[in-house]
Amino acid sequence: MSLTVAVSGASGYAGGEVLRLLLSHPEVEIGAITAHSNAGERLGSLQPHLHALADRVLQETTAEVLAGHDVVFLALPHGASGAVAAELELLSPGTLVIDAGADHRLRSPQDWEAFYGSDHAGTWPYGLPELPGQRAEIAGASRIAVPGCYPTTCLLALAPGFTAGVLVPEDVVIVAASGTSGAGKSLKPHLLGSEAMGSMSPYGVGGGHRHTPEIEQGLSQAAGEPVTVSFTPTLAPMPRGILATATARLKPGVDPAEVRAAWERAYGQERF
Repeated sequence: MSLTVAVSGASGYAGGEVLRLLLSHPEVEIGAITAHSNAGERLGSLQPHLHALADRVLQETTAEVLAGHDVVFLALPHGASGAVAAELELLSPGTLVIDAGADHRLRSPQDWEAFYGSDHAGTWPYGLPELPGQRAEIAGASRIAVPGCYPTTCLLALAPGFTAGVLVPEDVVIVAASGTSGAGKSLKPHLLGSEAMGSMSPYGVGGGHRHTPEIEQGLSQAAGEPVTVSFTPTLAPMPRGILATATARLKPGVDPAEVRAAWERAYGQERF
């Protein structure tokens, strides 16, 4: 039995990647594909690599268009998916909704308001099964918040050590380089080739990047106690990908062999 799947924000990088993955899934039928400013255009003119969907015309992103599918992916700008998700809850309560934006990731309304500057849309189960307790929560969920790009990288790197109790929860330092596609498709002067190629530039420094509270939230869940992080992101001249250098101190008396064993326990049998 195939599942019908709708994808909003299909003209962007995240939406295009979701469609690329779905096209190789043997049990998926692509339903509505939607956009905002690009509604009415052929998908092939915006995502030329998606040959099987090239002639599909992008529809407007509304809850009415997305309703009625088995699964809906929301690949919308931050702050945009909360309202659409709320409408979908009313129109299509049986639909599994997966939000690739940031709207439902943070548990703290105060953190959301401080870093994103709008009302908090609520908290959904966090879609990183490698964190303690998350696998069972995701399996029974009808709403899932996709982790952010930097948090995914940093949590996968450090969480096993905190889960095993071998790392000190203070003085965690992460410096990460990200490709330009992480900023989305919108035209921005600092993302022009003449600005970005051949150079690297830090941004969101001094704890100001929006992913800082999400990283601390996930590491604190792994540790079972508050974890504080110094996080510095940099823009690197590459189209996609993240290279994160994540460091934390060992707790006194920890056997170095136990450090390696912690990561082997966490990932030795993980298929991905």
